[in-house]
Amino acid sequence: MTAQANPLLDDRDVAFLLYDVHAAHRLCELPAFAEHSRETFDLVLDASRRLAREVLFPAYRAMDAEPGVLERGRVRVHPAMHAIYPRIVELGLIAAARPPEAGGQSLPETIASMAMGYLMAANGGAAGFAFLTTGAAHLIEAFGSAALKETYMTRMYAGEWTGTMALTEPQAGSSLTDVKTTATPAGDHHLLRGSKVFISGGDQDLTENIVNLALARIDGAPPGIKGVSLFVVPRRRPDVNGGGALVDNDVETAGLIHKIGWRGIPSVILSLGDRGDCHGYLVGEPHKGISYMFQMMNEARILVGFSGAATASVAYHEAVAYARVRVQGRGLRSRDPAMPQVPIIEHADVRRMLLRQKAIVEGALSLVVACSRYADLAAHAVAPEERRVASALLDLLTPIAKSFPAEKGYESNTLSVQVHGGYGYSSEYLPEAWLRDQKLNSIHEGTTGIHGMDLLGRKVIAGGGETLRLFTAEIAAAVARARAAGVSAELCHEVERAVGLIASLTGELAAMGLAGDVERMMLHSADYLELFSLVTIGWQWLLQAAAAREALSRGREPALACFHEGKLCAAEYWIATELPRVPHLAALCRSAEGSYGRMKPEWF
Repeated sequence: MTAQANPLLDDRDVAFLLYDVHAAHRLCELPAFAEHSRETFDLVLDASRRLAREVLFPAYRAMDAEPGVLERGRVRVHPAMHAIYPRIVELGLIAAARPPEAGGQSLPETIASMAMGYLMAANGGAAGFAFLTTGAAHLIEAFGSAALKETYMTRMYAGEWTGTMALTEPQAGSSLTDVKTTATPAGDHHLLRGSKVFISGGDQDLTENIVNLALARIDGAPPGIKGVSLFVVPRRRPDVNGGGALVDNDVETAGLIHKIGWRGIPSVILSLGDRGDCHGYLVGEPHKGISYMFQMMNEARILVGFSGAATASVAYHEAVAYARVRVQGRGLRSRDPAMPQVPIIEHADVRRMLLRQKAIVEGALSLVVACSRYADLAAHAVAPEERRVASALLDLLTPIAKSFPAEKGYESNTLSVQVHGGYGYSSEYLPEAWLRDQKLNSIHEGTTGIHGMDLLGRKVIAGGGETLRLFTAEIAAAVARARAAGVSAELCHEVERAVGLIASLTGELAAMGLAGDVERMMLHSADYLELFSLVTIGWQWLLQAAAAREALSRGREPALACFHEGKLCAAEYWIATELPRVPHLAALCRSAEGSYGRMKPEWF
C-alpha cells in the first residue's frame, strides 16, 4: 500500500478558514498590521508548512522512539533537535507576533498561530521549545523592567535562549494558591528555594541558557493567591562582576518525567536553591504573579487548542490516505467473491468515522482561528468598544478553545486508530503515537474539569451576562450570513434553538448561584462545558457552511467544488448529530442530577 504524503493541515482548509470564513486579510486594515497583506501572510504560512513537512515531520518518529535522557544531571535531547531548532529560529516564529522594537514582525496572532499549527502537527515536541519561549518572553515584555528586557527578553525572542513556565509544584498542580517556593530579598535579586515539576523544556542541550518564569512567595507575603510573585529564574545568570559571563545559578535538574507522549520535549523536575544561591529577578510588582502569569497561561490555552486541532488533523489525514489505499471486503451489493476487493473508504462506516474526524478537526481549527482573531482585535482594534467586545469574547471562549480540541481531538485520534484497524494498534503505524500525544492536551494548562468550572462559574455570568449576550449576537450574525448564502433553513434553526437554550439555562443556573446554592449550580459544570462546546462548534460549522455556499455560488473549478461540498456535508453532520444532545445535557444541569454529588469516598 502506498499512501499520499501527509499534508499535516489541509492547505485549502487553512486558506478557507483564514480568508473565506474569518477574513484574516482584513486585519491589514488595522494600523498595527498595515505593512502586511495576504501575500505576506501566505509567505509566512508557506515557509512554515515547508519546514514542517520537510524537516520536523520526518524526525517525529525517531524523536518519539528516543526521548531525551538525563546524563550527569543534564538533559540531552534527541540529536535531530540540534538540526531542527536553528531552523525554527531562522523561521522567525518565536517573535513573529511581537512589534519590531521587541524584535518581531508585527504579524497578527491569527497568522502566527496558524503557522505554528503546521509545526505542531508535524512534531509537537519540537514546536514546544518555540512557543514556550514566546510565552515566557512576552511576560517579560509586558511586565518586566528595562533591564530584564535587555538581558533576557531580547535573547529569548532571538532564539538564543529558551524559556519555560515554571508553575507546578509537587503539592500544587492546578492549585496555585498552594505554591510554596520561597523568595528571600537579597539586594537587586531574591534567593529562591523550592521545587518545580512537569517543567516542559526545563532542561536541554540546545542553547546556552534556559530562562524559567517561576512563581514564588516573598518572605512575609500574604497567604493564598494574593501572596504569589513572579520571577525570572535563569539556569545560568550573567555575572555582573565578571563582564556578564554566564555562571551557574543553582538551578538543578532533579529528575526527568517519563511521558507517554510529547516525547520530543523533556519534562523535568527542577530544584531551586539547594545551595542557597538561586537568584530570581522580580517581574513587575510583588504579590501580583498570578495576574501576570495568567497572560502566558491564557495565550498557552489557545495554543493548546491549536495543538489539539493539529494533532487530530495529522491523524485524520493519515486515516484518509490509508482508507483510500487499504482494500478489504466488497460493497453490500456485491456478493461475488471473484470481484476485486474495494478500498475501505467505500464502506459507509469508515466514511462515518472519517466524517466525524473531519467535523471535529475542522470545527476545532475554525474555533481557534476565531479566538486568535479576537486576540488581534482586543489588542489592536482602533475603536475602544471593538477592543472591549473582542476581549470579552476571547475570555468567554478560551475554556472551550482549550478543552474542545483536546477532548474531541482525542476521540478523533481514536477513530484514526480504528480506521487503521489492527495496524493502528501497532507502533509500526503513527496513529498510536498521536493518540498518546493528544492526551496531554486535556491535562496541561488546566484540566477540562477546571475549564468547565471557569466557564460556568465566571465567564458566562461576567458583566451580569453581558458577555453571553455578545456571544449570542455573534451567532445571530452567523445565522444571518448563512441564510443569505442559502444554507439549509433547518440547520440555521437548530443553531438558533440551541443558543437560545444556552441563554435560558444560564439564567436559571445563575439564579441558583445568586440564591446561595452554588454547589447545585456547579454540579454539572462539565456537562455545561460540553453543551456550550457543541453549540460553539455548531456556530463555527454554520460559518463554514455559509462560506462554502458563497464560494459555490461564485463557481469554482471542480476540485474546489468538491472541497466546498465536503464542508456542507460536515456542517450538516455536526449540527444534525451533535446539537440534539444539547437539551439532554441542559436537563442534567437544570435538575442537578446528584448521583456523583451524593457519592461518598468510602462508597467507591
